Amino acid sequence: MANGTAVIAGKSFYEEGTTKSKSGIASWIFSTDHKRIGLLYLISIVSFFIIGVIIAELIRLELIAPGETIVDAETYNRLFTLHGVIMIFLFIIPGIPAVFGNFFLPIQIGAKDVAFPRLNLLSWWLYMTGAVLAITSLFLPGGPADTGWTFYVPYSVRTGSNVIFALLAAFILGFSSILTGLNFVTTVHRLRIKGMSFFKMPLNIWALYATAWIQVIATPIIGITLLLIIIERTFGVGIFDPTLGGDPVLYQHLFWIYSHPAVYVMILPAMGVVSEIIATFSRRTVFGYKMVAFSSLTIAFVGYLVWAHHMFTAGLSETAAVVFSLLTFIVAIPSAIKVFNWVATMYKGSIDPRTPFKWVMVFIFLFSIGGLTGLVLGSLATDVHLHDTYFVVAHFHFVMFGGAGTIFFAAMHYWFPKMFGKMYNEKIADIGVYMFLISFLTLYFPMFLLGYNGQPRRYFDYLPQFQTLHVISTIGAWMMLITITLVVWNLIHALRKGEKAPDNPWGGVTLEWQTSSPPPLENFEEMPNVPNEPYDFSHLTGIKDGSK
Repeated sequence: MANGTAVIAGKSFYEEGTTKSKSGIASWIFSTDHKRIGLLYLISIVSFFIIGVIIAELIRLELIAPGETIVDAETYNRLFTLHGVIMIFLFIIPGIPAVFGNFFLPIQIGAKDVAFPRLNLLSWWLYMTGAVLAITSLFLPGGPADTGWTFYVPYSVRTGSNVIFALLAAFILGFSSILTGLNFVTTVHRLRIKGMSFFKMPLNIWALYATAWIQVIATPIIGITLLLIIIERTFGVGIFDPTLGGDPVLYQHLFWIYSHPAVYVMILPAMGVVSEIIATFSRRTVFGYKMVAFSSLTIAFVGYLVWAHHMFTAGLSETAAVVFSLLTFIVAIPSAIKVFNWVATMYKGSIDPRTPFKWVMVFIFLFSIGGLTGLVLGSLATDVHLHDTYFVVAHFHFVMFGGAGTIFFAAMHYWFPKMFGKMYNEKIADIGVYMFLISFLTLYFPMFLLGYNGQPRRYFDYLPQFQTLHVISTIGAWMMLITITLVVWNLIHALRKGEKAPDNPWGGVTLEWQTSSPPPLENFEEMPNVPNEPYDFSHLTGIKDGSK
């Protein structure tokens, strides 16, 4: 990357880093500059994402026909556990906050860096330590865990696989998440440029701020829970194992008290990016700015209260089940506010449908399907029929991959010129968007039908009556692999041979577009101008948009 970056207004952070005493790779892995750390996360996260995609292709290939095709049942269990751990803990949860939050949060509030640069570097080192531990478990006696990414008891206390290494990896990754959250909360409160009040902040910052609070408050719960499993496996203490006097349902409560808020750690930052892209390419102030901002905080708060909708079949009391079902429907309201306000922002806007905008349109379509099917699972009567079927797998992937994964690609295409100072081929990028939508629907929509017709999830084998839908899904997986290869290749090619990007190729009005591409070491050569109101395009359109 350094060789392909032009010198800008003195010295770019790619050239100089934060310390003159180090050079080469050391100037990157020991740098405390938030932009370099964001790029370190980018390289790491994309690498693990590709590994997770390859494992997913193996899983789909195994399921192309009933019976054993390429792996046995035990290997299949290890594969889907590894796929889940990589995609959840190494890609989706850290993805947008660690990469684009690290890179752009300080710039969007006019700061030189995050509040705690060394803690920021430590968070990346902890991320890599957890990742290395997870990979190490592949090669030790016992092999990788075969419990599923949820590490459900009693599987996780009785299996002979290397569950402890996987648990330690997740525990360390949790510390990385906590440090990132602490940094973001402090940075937003203490380092905003003069004149930038809370209600002048970009909605991306509001989303990252709400996410950071979830990271700080909820993550310690899963850390303690995972340590309890390690203690139980190591010392035979009866905490969750019923044969020792423990309660496996207690584990489910503790796990989902964290893991449901973690769903919003995955999706809230994506919603912030969507607000940025829609405002920029619609040339309009975001409709209902304050409502969109507050909806991020509402989602973060109510998200703590709905965990047991994952447990309707676990023996909850009727009263508890009704309350958690009601809360599940309530948490859909702030998400719906965002979607309606995005659509209202586009209404009568001067829309410029460039590649990032097209990614966002795909997101709104897929996320809406995922959200509506989530309400089906949140309803007590239908959940009993659909629980632990492929319907849940389809819903989860529509929300997580169709939501957070799609917006990871959207953010990459939106901020790529600013991060690297290069422009990618938009025609190829647009083809990638269309292929992504087609392959996604081919891959995951059949799973709704499989689940509705009774196909259990996580099964190594299935009845012949389900084969046609599995074949269609596997073909979709191959199409998705081709799509991701095309998208990644286009960006890498642009990095090496792309045309020089202007400072503001999209006509954005947030502060990152007031600095050069890529940004200098301390982000701005001169003090940026804070607009009178967020997303004011009046100087571009000649018409002041009064929508609030």
